[in-house]
Amino acid sequence: METKELTHYKTVVAKLPQLKKEIGKVIVGQQEAIDEILISLLAGGHCLLEGVPGLAKTLMVKTMAEALEMNFKRIQFTPDLMPGDIIGTEILEEDHNSGKKFFKFNRGPIFANVVLADEINRTPPKTQAALLEAMQEYKVTYGGTDYELPRPFLIIATQNPIEQAGTYPLPEAQLDRFLLYIRLRYPSEQEELNVLKSTTGTSRPELKTVLTDQEIIDLQYLTRQVHIGDELIGSINKLVRSTRPESSSSAFVKQWCDWGAGPRAGQALVLCSKARAVLNERFSVIPEDIQTLAYPILRHRIALNFRAEAENITTDQVIRELLK
Repeated sequence: METKELTHYKTVVAKLPQLKKEIGKVIVGQQEAIDEILISLLAGGHCLLEGVPGLAKTLMVKTMAEALEMNFKRIQFTPDLMPGDIIGTEILEEDHNSGKKFFKFNRGPIFANVVLADEINRTPPKTQAALLEAMQEYKVTYGGTDYELPRPFLIIATQNPIEQAGTYPLPEAQLDRFLLYIRLRYPSEQEELNVLKSTTGTSRPELKTVLTDQEIIDLQYLTRQVHIGDELIGSINKLVRSTRPESSSSAFVKQWCDWGAGPRAGQALVLCSKARAVLNERFSVIPEDIQTLAYPILRHRIALNFRAEAENITTDQVIRELLK
């Protein structure tokens, strides 16, 4: 890497703490979740955000988009939502000069830099599947024509863990498309006190734009260049393979798991560890990156058996056992 290019990257990376500071003007606490969303953005993936109502999931995503000057769209998923409501549809138009009629593709809300798929588990599988191609291929196909999505592109889907009536749980294949499965916790007592003080008045903090679209793309390119040692890649491979009951040496996994994570989990863990290094202004991965990100990367890629669910065993417990 040339000196001029290295200087540019260091300047852009130095803006990341300021970005977190700007988001912190609006969002009180939830630092772990904010970091994980930014890691997903740097790694070029998408994330699933789960939390009870009132934890500022929507506000968190909207605030991040504002601080990044990214085009933001929110889609409220409902039982009657159709795929065309997401990707767009063709409309009949008339050329005023010639009088000829033609079909024109009217782009849906998926054509944005940050797309918030709110309560994704409230819509039927047909509509959920409409997101699959966009998430994986970064394009939408309609009527045999491909339409490229804007870059950078990030889908953040939210779901409510406590309401099960009238919901359609995401199938395993679609869950695997999400780079990270982020769980929002309740705020601490002091954080909740700060929320009550800061959100019930008339003041609204002004956010400054910290990073441009091109700078985010530069950071995504830099993330893939971050160094990770062969020993750490070997430990990631060993961790992912140990989640599979047929090849695991863990009695805990053999007892409670039906099947484990696939190779995509290892790829995600390497890439997100690199992204976490960049977020912390480092250019090399350390073991702490892997241990921290093992939970949001593996928790939706491990399937527990019926006995485990009856005993209230969670995938986080499985990961904790493996990290020991």
